Amino acid sequence: MRVWLACFFVLFALAKLFDWVQELSLPLPIYILGGAFLAVASNYDKIVGSYFSDAISEAQPEQPQLDTSSVEKLNT
Repeated sequence: MRVWLACFFVLFALAKLFDWVQELSLPLPIYILGGAFLAVASNYDKIVGSYFSDAISEAQPEQPQLDTSSVEKLNT
C-alpha cells in the first residue's frame, strides 16, 4: 500500500512539474548560453586534457636511454 501511495505522489509531482515547465518561456540568449555550456562540458576532457598533457610533458624532461651495448658490457 505504501508503494502505491509513494508512486502516486511521485507521479503527481512529476505531472505538476511538467505543467509548470511547459508554461515557462526563456529568452533566446539563455538557450544560446545553455548550448555553449553543454558544448564545453561535453568536450572538457579533450580541451583541458590536451593542455595538461602538453604541460606535463614539457615539465618532465626525457630520461636518458641506455644503449643495449653498454648494458651488455656491464653484464659481462
